[in-house]
Amino acid sequence: MLKTEDINAEVEVIYQSIEGLHKACPDNLGDWYFTGNYPTPGGRRVVNQAFINFYEGNDKRAY
Repeated sequence: MLKTEDINAEVEVIYQSIEGLHKACPDNLGDWYFTGNYPTPGGRRVVNQAFINFYEGNDKRAY
């Protein structure tokens, strides 16, 4: 998914764990985007609409 067959470069996927994110940014608890623990029902509504827009190919804001 990250490269086509004609690309010969190696690809390594690295990611930050949620625990590592908390350690790296101790004063910012805005991890809801990564954990799914949205702070409000409105936040869940916005992320769901954003997914629908992406899936349908709509290039518009979710809010």
